[in-house]
Amino acid sequence: MSSETTPRTKVAIIGSGNIGTDLMIKVLRLSESLEVAALAGIDPASDGLARARRLKVATTHEGVDGLVRMDEFADVRIVFDATSAGAHQRHETVLRPLGRTLVDLTPAALGPYVVPPVNGDAHLGAPNVNMVTCGGQATIPVVAAVNAVTPVHYGEIIASIASRSAGPGTRANIDEFTETTRAAIEQVGGAARGKAIIILNPAEPPLIMRDTVHCLVSDCDTEAITASVERMVGRVQAYVPGYRLKQKVQFHRVATDDPLRSLLPTGATGGEALRVSVFLEVEGAAHYLPAYAGNLDIMTSAALRTAEHMAAHRAGEGAAR
Repeated sequence: MSSETTPRTKVAIIGSGNIGTDLMIKVLRLSESLEVAALAGIDPASDGLARARRLKVATTHEGVDGLVRMDEFADVRIVFDATSAGAHQRHETVLRPLGRTLVDLTPAALGPYVVPPVNGDAHLGAPNVNMVTCGGQATIPVVAAVNAVTPVHYGEIIASIASRSAGPGTRANIDEFTETTRAAIEQVGGAARGKAIIILNPAEPPLIMRDTVHCLVSDCDTEAITASVERMVGRVQAYVPGYRLKQKVQFHRVATDDPLRSLLPTGATGGEALRVSVFLEVEGAAHYLPAYAGNLDIMTSAALRTAEHMAAHRAGEGAAR
């Protein structure tokens, strides 16, 4: 069914900072199935609210309370939360009883984790889905790709982002970032154990997002792993064009005296083990944020992708009735 005959699903965005504003522009420019009904913030002087008004999007500077009082809210079906983990807890308390679906771009992790190319169709009817973190969106697809070939005993990711691209919300959520990403490496990526590290790089001029993924596996078909990772990179590029491998997938034998072997399952410590290393780069589309802010771009792109799938699912259910 074409977008010409199917009404667009109306959405609202809470958070008029970098992430919320970029997401608004992405919906306006790129989506054929979603329509931005409102942008809510708490700073009346924010650039995001000013830009929304110029784009004829209804606004409020009274946060979620102002949003639910707006006439435009009556038709909103999906609400994106681009604020902070702490604020999201209250936003869910307000919005869930009103029957709205929440797409959470904070690391609050109140709903199931969603990484579009891995489990994007698994929670289409959930009332609240969590987009993990920028590091999770960039690296968990790779962990899942390796795990599709052979069990990942341990997955470690290091996300390096430009310090200038880390706003107040990101900085306030560093602890939640590491814990939420670690949990999603295991629950979505499939690793038996996970670890996440974030680095705020102060280099000037700012460097674009770089991510490193290390997976500990038993001896396996390296060509199959490489092919699986490359296919997954292509799936992510379908909605994040600036996502790419920096070099070929690397494989290293783990020495018998390497402490890493302690992470192998019982009974496997004496066999062959490999460390699979994948090096990624994420360049942003620069719809609102600079191109170096790939960390924010991949979050808004993943959230947009998820909401579009949820809207299509909702439309399909309605057609079936």
